[in-house]
Amino acid sequence: MAPKTTLVRGLLAGAVGATVLAVWFLAIDTVQARPFYTPGFLANVLSGADVDDPSGALIAVYTLFHYTAFCVVGMAVAWLMSKVGAFSPILLGLVLGFVLFDLVFYLSVAVTGVDVVQELGWPQVLFGNLLAGLAVMGYLQLGAEASAPSWLTALTQHRIVQEGVIVGVIGALSVAFWFLIFDTIRGQFFYTPGALGSALFLGVAHISEVQVSLLTVGGYTIVHFAAFIVVGLAASTIVVQAEKFPPLLLAGLLIFVTSEAFFLGLLAVVGEWLLGALGWIVIGLANLVATLAMAFYLLYAHPKLRAALTQTTLSSEDAEFPSADS
Repeated sequence: MAPKTTLVRGLLAGAVGATVLAVWFLAIDTVQARPFYTPGFLANVLSGADVDDPSGALIAVYTLFHYTAFCVVGMAVAWLMSKVGAFSPILLGLVLGFVLFDLVFYLSVAVTGVDVVQELGWPQVLFGNLLAGLAVMGYLQLGAEASAPSWLTALTQHRIVQEGVIVGVIGALSVAFWFLIFDTIRGQFFYTPGALGSALFLGVAHISEVQVSLLTVGGYTIVHFAAFIVVGLAASTIVVQAEKFPPLLLAGLLIFVTSEAFFLGLLAVVGEWLLGALGWIVIGLANLVATLAMAFYLLYAHPKLRAALTQTTLSSEDAEFPSADS
């Protein structure tokens, strides 16, 4: 696919995703008898204004920003997809949806200080971004080449299952040890798994109600490892594809966002108060540590991918600094 065609398709895919998300929140606002509440609220957040009834011009500016951001995402994703011989639009659409969900949360908190996910409601934000991610990937799939082996075939390979379990355990242990150290420094042993288990199994809604017990800690630990094994299977599948058709940047990105989205998504589902209790920076660093550990093992287990990465780096350096003989 020519670069120009790829970028145009990405731009159109981004516009489709932006439209799907806009229509989703328009429907929610209409049902709640608050027409255009969501774009008005987000326009206020981005502009720093605090008005009860944002002007049409302010909403129009936000809408332009909304579509521009999605078009940029669409073009970036289209370029990455052009490096992959075959892909699952459903799998990557869901992953992209989680990426967008993460971006909304982290950027809103870091840039504006407002937790947009909490204000609009995590189910609405999460589901809307999942729909947008599926729409973007579905549009890109319409013209994708199908010459490479399908991802369903890759999922059935025995090596992927083995590596996926190992990678998942590595990621789970990395996060568990990170929070063990964090809890020990604070003098609250096993507080993090206890808090997560309390919210998940007991429906606790406040820090004062957290119970650190065998049920909460042990129960959450089982869920924690099971979920990371699922993440490991997805990461292993991605890397196998990257070894055959090296989209190295895509592989690294997906490994990160799947682990990041799992933990953040779980916190949003079981209790938003946990974000304040644990700290979103600590959560982000925990997932970064897990991602690096998982990526290190996968690169170790896939020498061809490691060699391709090295070759890509050397080629880039040669192109940037030509030899004296040329």
